[in-house]
This record gives sequence, C-alpha cells and structure tokens, in this order.
Amino acid sequence: MSVRFGDVDYLHRWSKDGQNEFTPKSDPDLATWRDMVTVNVFENVATGEQLAEVANRVLGNYQARGKILRTDSKPRTANRPAEHLIVAALGDPAFLEAAFARLLLKDGAGYVVVRSHRVYGKAAGPAMSEWLQANGPQ
Repeated sequence: MSVRFGDVDYLHRWSKDGQNEFTPKSDPDLATWRDMVTVNVFENVATGEQLAEVANRVLGNYQARGKILRTDSKPRTANRPAEHLIVAALGDPAFLEAAFARLLLKDGAGYVVVRSHRVYGKAAGPAMSEWLQANGPQ
C-alpha cells in the first residue's frame, strides 16, 4: 500500500490501532526517517465536536513536545465539515521535527493526516529552516 503526497510516493511501513505510517522509498528505516506521512483513523469520531476534542489532544501532545507554530480551524458549513490544522516544531537532543497535522471528517470517521520532516543532529536548526522555507506552508 502507498500514498502519494507532493509528487512523492510514500510506502506503507507500519500500522497499529488506526495509526498508519508511510515513508518514501529512500526512508525505509523508521528509526532514522526524514520524511513521513502518518494517517490516524478514528472510526468513533463522527461529529465536529468529537473532531475538536481530538484536535485539542493533538495540540496538547505537540505543546508538551515542542512549539506550536500555527493553528487554524475552519468551522463546518453546509457544504463542508469542520477541519483543523496544527503546525508544530518538535524535537529532542537527537533531532528537530516539523509536523503539519490536518484533522478532518470523511465518510463517517475522523482522520488526522500528518506530514513530518526530521533533521538529525545537534545543529539541526539551520537545515530545518532551509527545508521549511522551501516546503512549509505559505
């Protein structure tokens, strides 16, 4: 199984309890990946209020691990269910990670789709800044 994101094919690497992780062919090792798409499926999330609860949990998890760079919520309209966006910089002493999480409702379930990029090493800041300028949200 694979997903296509930004003209790149991401191959399925791992799944458990609704969490599905995909990396490009060039990133086969989940211990040292650089680019990843994660699709979390919440089959019991069917309303905008439930999706907002999931968004608040994701936001809390990201706040505990890093810095929130941007959030955006689109309220439900007659033609579209509610959506949420969370952009965060996460890290530990070994890496710096940019995470772009989009939360949405589709076909009666909640989804959190996360595109992540990691830079490893103590001097990860300049390389991450360069990557964000080329690939981050405009």
